[in-house]
Amino acid sequence: MESLRGQLLIAGPSLLDPNFWRTVVLIVEHTDDGALGLVLNRPSETTVGEAVPQLEVLVSSDEQLFIGGPVQPSSVIILAEFEDPSEAALIAFDDVGVLSSGTSIEQAGPRVRRGRAFVGHAGWGPAQLDSELERGDWILEDARLQDAFSSEPRALWIEVLTRKGGSYALIARMPPDPSVN
Repeated sequence: MESLRGQLLIAGPSLLDPNFWRTVVLIVEHTDDGALGLVLNRPSETTVGEAVPQLEVLVSSDEQLFIGGPVQPSSVIILAEFEDPSEAALIAFDDVGVLSSGTSIEQAGPRVRRGRAFVGHAGWGPAQLDSELERGDWILEDARLQDAFSSEPRALWIEVLTRKGGSYALIARMPPDPSVN
């Protein structure tokens, strides 16, 4: 098995699970034991300042809190661009990774270029993600910095598929319910 760490999982048109319909998931960790990812295009209606004001050192108080996935929805994960990638708990790609739960926010603040807060995450057990890929649920694409910290996260699914080009660009233009086309 080849690790998908640093890849984007783009929900294919046949993936109808409401947790993942038209999502873009950044794979942060992928081993024989399973995978962990963060949904990049599901901002909530709540700001970081309203929900977790102590994170303002890492994430702007007026930035929206993101729904990272259905697993552990009461936990908060910080995706960050690090000055020194070795300080991350896990690196997804380049200098982008997640903050260690043991790191104090005050210590991390000056060493993080920018951060984004997620409640919950996406998770897969051993070989589960591989079987979903074989079934065609997901489309793969290399992650880029602008994907992880998109200023237009709700448009990310369309943007990444369009960037892939070809038939993927056609999928990006499909209406949410093709039967009404």
